[in-house]
Amino acid sequence: MVITLKIISCVINYNDGLLKEEDLREAQKKNRLLKMPSLLEYFGYCLCCGSHFAGPVYEMNDYLEWTERKGVWCLVHTYIFHAIVAIHSASNITCDRCGNTKQGLSPSPYVATLRALLQAAVCMGLYLYLGPHFPLSRFAEPVYQGYGFWKRLSYQYMSGLTARWKYYFIWSISEASVIISGLGFSGWTDSNPPKPRWDRAKNVDVLGVELAKSSVQLPLVWNIQVSTWLRHYVYERLVQKGKKSGFVQLLATQTVSAVWHGLYPGYIIFFVQSATMIAGSRVLYRWQQASQTDSLKKLLVFINFAYTLLVLNYSSVGFMVLSLQETLAAYESVYYIGSILPIGLILLGKVIAPARPDRSKARKEQ
Repeated sequence: MVITLKIISCVINYNDGLLKEEDLREAQKKNRLLKMPSLLEYFGYCLCCGSHFAGPVYEMNDYLEWTERKGVWCLVHTYIFHAIVAIHSASNITCDRCGNTKQGLSPSPYVATLRALLQAAVCMGLYLYLGPHFPLSRFAEPVYQGYGFWKRLSYQYMSGLTARWKYYFIWSISEASVIISGLGFSGWTDSNPPKPRWDRAKNVDVLGVELAKSSVQLPLVWNIQVSTWLRHYVYERLVQKGKKSGFVQLLATQTVSAVWHGLYPGYIIFFVQSATMIAGSRVLYRWQQASQTDSLKKLLVFINFAYTLLVLNYSSVGFMVLSLQETLAAYESVYYIGSILPIGLILLGKVIAPARPDRSKARKEQ
């Protein structure tokens, strides 16, 4: 799955390098390849061991700059080498390749790596503890059918939460491997003194997922690098210049993601529903922005949070069990509430359509 995205992006970026710069978007300008990578560079990018099995996905240009010690990676390799042989000076570091010196700036990867490994250990511990209590097999057992509506809904939430810790674990391990290699370095913060940022390999924000106030936020905090890939290589390229994106582009992007995951009915259902989930959440957000009182706005914020929590974990059953029969049986057990709510909100949004808020103000508040 990871290598598929790398190959596609490499081909598209090479093609973008043949086009006129004025015809390209900002992301295309940044990622385009102006010359054909060598065979060694290509296979090195595709098979880079730190991210080969579970991601994260990154751009060929970033990989080449990292291997050639250019851009933000100018000093990272030198720091790691000096630290290994114990000759690093914390107050002054000079790049062995170009001679650039950064006084007092030492992009050490070790603290960030340990933090990612600690997060991975906690996530795996929670998964091993919760897994036996909330097995997926229970959806097909008579005991689940004997639950009441609210307990079935609660079980869907707990089974989704349990499964997510598995993904949090493997992404944290991958993040640690990419950070320790130096590739995860993404620059310096604007604070005084500046601190190194190691978020290029970040693939998940655990609290961001579990406490998301809106479904729109989920692609920004879950499988972050793949979401970025889908935005640059699918979503934005489906939007014609001068026109706004809409539900069609969102649905097409999620369908591509479903096919990429595999041709199982559960994947198709989950990703199609994720498109309606996000569209329904946007309706709630527009109502929230148009509300005249703080109390109403806070109420809509809570409703959007509860809506996201319910529909996400309801939809996740299909992603986990995969088969059509088991997916529909689980959805039917809670009266398809997670399918009806988003569609109802989308239709209601056509009837109750508030004036769109000022874009800069809305973006700031969001």
